[in-house]
Amino acid sequence: MSEENVTPAATLGGRAAGVGGELPEQLRGDVRLLTSLLGRVLRESGSSGLYEDVERLRQAMIAAYSDETAGAFEQAEAIVESFTIERADEIARAFTVYFHLVNLAEEFHRVRLLNANPTENTDSDLYGTDTVAGAYSRLAEEIGEHRAHNRLTSMRFHPVFTAHPTEARRRAVSNSIRRINEYMAEREATPKNPTSEHRLERRLLEEIDTLWRTTPVREHQPTPEDEVRSIMAVFDETLYTTVPKVYRRICDALQGDESGLTPPAIRPFLRLGTWVGGDRDGNPFVTASVTKKALAISSDHILRGLEQSTRRVARTLTLSSETTPSSPELKSRWRQLTTADEEGSAAAVTKAPEEPHKRVLMLVARKIEATRARNADLAYEGPEELLGDLRLTQDSLAQACANRQAYGDLQQLIWQVETFGFHLAELEVRQHSTVHRRALAECEAGGELSEETEEVLEVFRTIAQLQKSYGPQAAGRYIISFTQSADDLANVYKLAHYAVGPGGTGPVLDVIPLFETFADLQASTRILTEFVTYPEFAARLRETGGQIEVMLGYSDSSKDVGPVAANLALYAAQANIAQWARERGLKLTLFHGRGGALGRGGGPANTAILAQPPHSVDGRFKLTEQGEVIFARYGEPAIAMRHIDQVAAATLLAAAPSIEQRNLRAAQRFAPIAKTMDESSRRRFSQLVDAEGFAPWFATVTPMEEIGLLALGSRPARRGLSVESLEDLRAIPWVFAWSQARINLAGWFGLGSALEEVGDLELLREAYAQWPLFTTLVDNVGMSLAKADTRIARRYLELGDRPDFTEMVMDEMALTRRWIADITGGGRIIDNRPVLQQAVKMRSPYVDALSLLQLRALRVLRSEPQGQPVSPEWQHLLLLSVSGVSAGLKNTG
Repeated sequence: MSEENVTPAATLGGRAAGVGGELPEQLRGDVRLLTSLLGRVLRESGSSGLYEDVERLRQAMIAAYSDETAGAFEQAEAIVESFTIERADEIARAFTVYFHLVNLAEEFHRVRLLNANPTENTDSDLYGTDTVAGAYSRLAEEIGEHRAHNRLTSMRFHPVFTAHPTEARRRAVSNSIRRINEYMAEREATPKNPTSEHRLERRLLEEIDTLWRTTPVREHQPTPEDEVRSIMAVFDETLYTTVPKVYRRICDALQGDESGLTPPAIRPFLRLGTWVGGDRDGNPFVTASVTKKALAISSDHILRGLEQSTRRVARTLTLSSETTPSSPELKSRWRQLTTADEEGSAAAVTKAPEEPHKRVLMLVARKIEATRARNADLAYEGPEELLGDLRLTQDSLAQACANRQAYGDLQQLIWQVETFGFHLAELEVRQHSTVHRRALAECEAGGELSEETEEVLEVFRTIAQLQKSYGPQAAGRYIISFTQSADDLANVYKLAHYAVGPGGTGPVLDVIPLFETFADLQASTRILTEFVTYPEFAARLRETGGQIEVMLGYSDSSKDVGPVAANLALYAAQANIAQWARERGLKLTLFHGRGGALGRGGGPANTAILAQPPHSVDGRFKLTEQGEVIFARYGEPAIAMRHIDQVAAATLLAAAPSIEQRNLRAAQRFAPIAKTMDESSRRRFSQLVDAEGFAPWFATVTPMEEIGLLALGSRPARRGLSVESLEDLRAIPWVFAWSQARINLAGWFGLGSALEEVGDLELLREAYAQWPLFTTLVDNVGMSLAKADTRIARRYLELGDRPDFTEMVMDEMALTRRWIADITGGGRIIDNRPVLQQAVKMRSPYVDALSLLQLRALRVLRSEPQGQPVSPEWQHLLLLSVSGVSAGLKNTG
């Protein structure tokens, strides 16, 4: 299940089938239609008896889910064991397609609800509002209209898309699902009659058959350039047109009838970033050449979009000079444009002889086209010059009392330029601190440089070139993974000097530390205090008016000390860094390196923002958006609009005195609990992961090694290759592997022991009600455990022949479940979240089926002699099941 915005799924045929309540009527109808069509496809295209075997396993899994006795579960296992490898392969594909169709139905229904009510939300809202307009009203009540307006106009929400390999679906599968969704939308919009229903059913059958016949596992690893183009699809199909609609909706709510008639009430608050093509930490395939291509692709996409939008707006401005005369300033600008582009101006005069505003925008569109084509004689120097022309046109229209034209579609175009510039998303570079240390040591030693060091230096030259071509805002943020000292930050400036040589002009750099481990989080303010004294950084602070950015790593800190201690350490680090910045008068932006899974900082972003320490948000929120999360949050326009509105609302509301005071009081009130939980959870986590033999055991009892074969992304799953230590294992496969084993250990291990050591249930219930950080932690762990399965988890753990590890994990899981249920007041975990609970009940039997298929494949592969070639058939089944479980859980890493 997705960890936010959950809509209940259904069983085949759209009924509860004994594991949950009734679905909403429309959703049930969609699921019944799609799954019945899948049944037809399996009968037509599958091998003989496939449909019957799928039904036999489905019924057995439902019975096993409802009946907790060993016999029912063992009967389901026996069915799985009876399948030939060929049949098991087909069944894994069938259940995977089923999940894709149910996921599609859920999303389609959520869009239906959002279209009917744009503020629809299944998550509870602590303050009765989770829209920007509502948050603004609440804030104005607390701090006054003037101060609230200042905060609204200075707010920033900055998502950064990454290429981290957590999207298990192939692009071909995603495209097929999108086409099915289009047919479903057409079906809903088309008046019902036998002819149209038959036609659309035929098209749906054709597309579902295509989905069934398309292998869900990638055969080849995507290149960084493939990843860039994949992300471009989200920009092209959703964000480019959605972002101005978000702004318009907020203006409609705040300004009422004045919206579109007067200047907008807000300034663009969304800024987009990307690591795709720039993140070279552990990815040898991201080179300086790839970085150049990435930004060139982004720029081409946005300039094409702006050109088309400008031509479209121009076509609507058929206002005559008699009714809507142009201003003197616009007439002057027209003369300048005419001089620069005589051919274009002649064509514009012919097409719009008495329509001065249309003529200007026609030439503006030609200048955008020239900018894309690198025609220096006609191109814009940068987005500010384009904005100047658009605002001049807007002011002229307003002076002629054509306010609806001034602040209608033209305003939306202005918002697009302000948001995306000529680069679409700011390309950020990330590199590991140890790579810099090696490169700097070589530079300082003199002599011939290694290939690695040459590439490091070329990156700085590339950034300078990109800034010259696209402007300083297009690239310049440089993130240092595993920052452990101020020298790690200063090394960036030193390397930039070596790159351009004596007297050369280097790029403008905003150096950003990334604090990832527990120790580095604790040392963060000490490192920052030393770094701000460095001349290059001090000069940059003066240039930016004291703006500083600090990134926090959720993933590696959790792998380092466990999820509980990591969450507490991250909160403490944010509080300390925020206080440090306030004491120095600096404008801090904390950059949250959150993943999709709960073990990597996932979960609803808006509730997490409202739980942050005082002054750590201050109207600025930046986070990474990774893998499947990108497509889940931004892939569909209505959902993207809702997500942006929710997160921006929380970003604005986080500065409300009532929330800051609540968080501060709670942190002080429950500090002793935090201390006990930190120490106890770290101790328990260390007992497991630091024990001798844990790393190879982990690699045995989960499909960790096989995940690296899935070709999810261009970056390797490991920085090294050994399974004797977890140090080189990336956090994504660490989380992914535990979720596949239906244990989700990365999201909860250690919490049960921590709560047991606190021991006071009434105090913990009080903390759950009053302490947002604790509330979020408990709720997220509840979601994580809800997707775990005790019986299946034990079977995975027993593959490793270490009963001590198995019992430690199972005991901690049981202890954590009991405490979560007691604290939240239900008989079981997530009893206090009925919508999520229903979704879990609906999905789990089918995910269980895929897990049993995966377990069977894993047993075969683990039993093969060491050093012998693995069986390709069983390996393929394992990878198919990984893809299917990911679809069923709607979550990878």
